[in-house]
Amino acid sequence: MFSHDAIWRALDALAERHRLSPSGLARRAGLDPTTFNKSKRQSTDGRERWPSTESIAKVLDATGSTIEQFLELLRPGRPPGSLPEGNFPPQPGSIPLLGFAQAGAGGFFDDGGFPAGQGWDMVEFPAGPGRTGGVYALEIQGDSMMPLYRDGDVLIVDPGAQVRRGDRVVVKTRDGEVMAKVLARQTLRGIELLSLNPNHPNRTFESGDIDWIARIIWASQ
Repeated sequence: MFSHDAIWRALDALAERHRLSPSGLARRAGLDPTTFNKSKRQSTDGRERWPSTESIAKVLDATGSTIEQFLELLRPGRPPGSLPEGNFPPQPGSIPLLGFAQAGAGGFFDDGGFPAGQGWDMVEFPAGPGRTGGVYALEIQGDSMMPLYRDGDVLIVDPGAQVRRGDRVVVKTRDGEVMAKVLARQTLRGIELLSLNPNHPNRTFESGDIDWIARIIWASQ
């Protein structure tokens, strides 16, 4: 069962992970800056106040975190700001880097599309520190994504970010194919992807054919 103190500790840990105060976390999520202040956690008569599910959902979206990561922070003894076991710890200005060909080989990602295992290089995160937990980089190989992305370009990918229609995304199929596309449509049954290169066809996949999908948040163009 989730306790009042555990929920608030998890929010504090999430704020610390992203180098934010509780007020800064609320502001990033588009909430009133006082929403997560300690003074708001109990009413004047001593009754416990709980954060709303809407507030938590906005915080997860704003920080690019998953509900699974938030639940991990509820575990007793989890140090503030720490990541679930198997993920790379946040490192100021540096994130894991992998080539597209390697990404399709398997063993480099967990079931959620987050970096795991061995064999990763590291690269500086050009957009700056503060949001490196779970974020990683993929290096373009070949010309299949021209003219938007060229051979050697680096894509910064956030598997915890919510994806919407029109987003540029990286998709990995169950067959090990890794591609960068534009998300045209996503339903419970499958997804439709638009190609970045006019010489390559658009793609449609059933949900069961997709290993993971992650949003591209930056490119070294």
